Amino acid sequence: MENKHSVPIELVRSALAGCIRQNINIKSLFTESGMLYLWGMYNDPKCQNRVSLDDFGALLRAMWFHLGDESGGFFSRPMKLGTFAMMCHAIITAGNLRRTLLRSARYMAIVSDDFRLELKESGNEAHLLIHLDNPHKIDDSFIVTSIFVIWIRLSCWLIDKPIMLERVNFRFAEPNFVDEFPSMFPCRHAFSQAENSIVFSRHLLELPIQQNPETLLPFLGHAPESLLTQFCQDNSLTGQVKGLLLNRQGLQTELENMSFEVIAEELSLSTHTLRRRLKIEGSSFQEIKDSLRRDRAQSLLNVPDNSIQDIALQLGFSESAAFARAFKKWTGLTPGAYREQLIHND
Repeated sequence: MENKHSVPIELVRSALAGCIRQNINIKSLFTESGMLYLWGMYNDPKCQNRVSLDDFGALLRAMWFHLGDESGGFFSRPMKLGTFAMMCHAIITAGNLRRTLLRSARYMAIVSDDFRLELKESGNEAHLLIHLDNPHKIDDSFIVTSIFVIWIRLSCWLIDKPIMLERVNFRFAEPNFVDEFPSMFPCRHAFSQAENSIVFSRHLLELPIQQNPETLLPFLGHAPESLLTQFCQDNSLTGQVKGLLLNRQGLQTELENMSFEVIAEELSLSTHTLRRRLKIEGSSFQEIKDSLRRDRAQSLLNVPDNSIQDIALQLGFSESAAFARAFKKWTGLTPGAYREQLIHND
């Protein structure tokens, strides 16, 4: 079974953590969803088999209906069936992505005591944070991961453009299904962090919503389980270009010297077509390279032994002052202030 059309059994186990807490008969749940074959895989701790996306979606639907809870039993009180759909109706007329995310945060604060969204803006970056109380102290890796997947892909659908992620942080420790994260989140991701957050370019918040109440109805016919089950690679052209560059950034000089022409050739596209299609997606080759450069800078600043001057040189800046100006534009902080913030968070 191809990985891009399936999920590992470890992810299925994590998804069922709320059911286990409530002593739900998992075998009966598999039977209800027409997937009794999963019972043997589920009970074998050494099993590394994968489950098709269609079957995973059917299992999630059966779980939510069995519990009457779209959170799958993770929260202190059920998130009633239809919550996600009503939120979509509430946000569809928000106008742009910023107002949409803020409105979705207000909506979720009304319907849940345990789950809160927060949007922060700093420099060129937008940060979407998940605050999860986890009242039952169970494995929350699935619920946090799935919330991020839902909000990222819902946002992409609303603006009708892919969102190029800068990085993703998780409070939970590295899960058993960690190998899935590069395809789910094609960017740097870190575990055991101070907060759950996804970071993307701030300019995307200004993009107008391209959908309307009429297009929402067929969308809801396949959501939210369709969003959850799309644990597959980012197939946007922006994602493909970023992936090619990521494979070459072992040395910063390789990234800096990677030409647009070489990337176009590897994608079997003319430079004109590549440039045009990236523009349609709301990105450019230089923006993608700058995104990786910014990510590399933050990664190097996490290492105390790296001086700011050395980092500037590694990133191709002629002097540390130029690097400091660029970094503040990217993040709203100087490199020194960013490093101080890291120490404070620790």
